[in-house]
Amino acid sequence: MEQRKTLQELTLLDRFLFNETMEKPENMQAMLEIILGKEIVLKYLPQSEKEQCTSPVFRFVKLDVWTQDTEDVIYEVESQQSNTGNLPKRSRYYQSVIDSKLLEPGIDDFNVLNPVCVIIITPFDLFKKKKYLYTFTMRCRESTDIDLNDGAVRIFLNTHGNDDEGISQDLKELLYFIEHTNDQNKIFQSEKVNQIRQSVRVIQNNEEVSLRYMQEWEEKLIFKREGLREGREEGRKEGRKEGRKEGRKEGREETLKELQPKLDNAERGRKEAERKWSEAEKEKSRLEHEAYEREVQIFLNLLHSGLSQEKVQCYMNSREDIAKEAMERFRTE
Repeated sequence: MEQRKTLQELTLLDRFLFNETMEKPENMQAMLEIILGKEIVLKYLPQSEKEQCTSPVFRFVKLDVWTQDTEDVIYEVESQQSNTGNLPKRSRYYQSVIDSKLLEPGIDDFNVLNPVCVIIITPFDLFKKKKYLYTFTMRCRESTDIDLNDGAVRIFLNTHGNDDEGISQDLKELLYFIEHTNDQNKIFQSEKVNQIRQSVRVIQNNEEVSLRYMQEWEEKLIFKREGLREGREEGRKEGRKEGRKEGRKEGREETLKELQPKLDNAERGRKEAERKWSEAEKEKSRLEHEAYEREVQIFLNLLHSGLSQEKVQCYMNSREDIAKEAMERFRTE
């Protein structure tokens, strides 16, 4: 069984701690300012695990942390612990899904599309050039001085870089901290990195966050167990099928007698699996209700910040029942 880290053992390369930390606008803003080397003012609260989908028949994605600044630039930032071999095309897909949600029906002026910046942070050198920072925009192959200026930027950050050219000390310290979040002996000169560090310490010692982390782990464990249960059930069915086939072939009653205890054990296993499945369904229902309440609360918070229902719905892409519930609560408050 996979060993669960404690909340205090997580680093910012772990999705849970990264999302919890970057949902705080001051941390997201500080990180973006370090990476981009300029002042950033956020227009909307960062959202973690933001679901995006272009159509029910196509794959949906969960964006790690999503936000937008006052210049209407949209940022999607995620940490990626392992090299899945598909990060360049994954970043392309994320960008295309974000783009697909930016134009309202009937608008045919593509110049109103927001600039989009996708940032992926990794503890490995994806492009093998020893750089900390790889920034990609669309340029003409025949005339490299021609930039397409389509507003799309994709950035890959490597915590193991060693080429200091054009890299700020703040960025080097940020990338070290992302991978070695719990290094208590490291002294950082960057005020912004120290700000994020202090916020992480508060999060790691927060009982409510610790409970959410435990619940998320348990939910993943339930689904893993269910997958294992389905595999075992399929194996038992195949075993019974092969056993019957062999018994007919040999024409021996002894074969069936030998198989009977195994079939009895399989039946007991099936009943036990059904009981555990029932328990898992109840737990899943509870977790889904908590997720529903959290999204309703985020919707409410954005309404209280002065945004219209249409704006909130546009940026959250919430289900109709969540939007309806949030609006009913907003009117009664």
